[in-house]
Amino acid sequence: MSVFELLLPAFAAGLVLTGMLSYLGLHVVERGVIFVDLSLAQIAALGATVAALFHHDIHSRAAYFYSLGFTFLGAAIFAFSRVHRKTRIPQEAIIGIAYAVAAAAAILAMSKVSGETEHLKEMLVGNILSVSWSEIAKTAALYAAIGALHWFLRKKFLLISLDEAAAERQGISIRFWDFLFYVTFGFVVTSSVPIAGVLLVFSYLIVPAVSAMLFTNRIGPRLAIGWSMGAIVTALAVYLSYAFDLPTGATIVTTLGAALVLLAGVRGLMHRPA
Repeated sequence: MSVFELLLPAFAAGLVLTGMLSYLGLHVVERGVIFVDLSLAQIAALGATVAALFHHDIHSRAAYFYSLGFTFLGAAIFAFSRVHRKTRIPQEAIIGIAYAVAAAAAILAMSKVSGETEHLKEMLVGNILSVSWSEIAKTAALYAAIGALHWFLRKKFLLISLDEAAAERQGISIRFWDFLFYVTFGFVVTSSVPIAGVLLVFSYLIVPAVSAMLFTNRIGPRLAIGWSMGAIVTALAVYLSYAFDLPTGATIVTTLGAALVLLAGVRGLMHRPA
């Protein structure tokens, strides 16, 4: 197998992840729920752990649906907590509590499961370099379906993310549309984390969106910048991981961070007084 054949699936997987997560990242950053991805990922891991308790293989379809069901529960919690934004309890506090409780519950469940701990670790860490073309195809098809749904419902999703007060004045049910948003987000997280791991999924979600916000407030240009950055960084990082024998996921995350610092410096130079 040539170097190109070895690295191409990881690069393709990175492009698929960037395409969906950069878009969702725009919503997440605007809503101020930065760590919702980590929380939903941990809730999904709890679902897989519960599946293992009932003697299902961690990679089975049953375990996937357990994880999906738990993320739907998380979606309901986060959608309901949105109505408390005007109170003294920020939604990020609810998200943090959900993460901590899910992590503790997963630890308790794992203490009763033998032989599955390493598989659960793989689910959270991921290994994008070993992803198969069939996994990429299935993930791309799922993302395409979710992307199409978001396109048809974009006006309400974007209005709630960008101007919640205006959405309320129009009589839009914030709780219902938030639940639908987090359900679709749950599908993405449940499918992405086994491929790339929590850290890389979180980075693809946040870093391109933040990078784009440095240069524009318009949604279209933000997406273009985020997608371009994700594609370029993924290609560079996958090559660097091979050239220097480094973990691919960690290399992509680090390179994304370095690219963000570089872009912040470029923006600073662009806006420096003459």
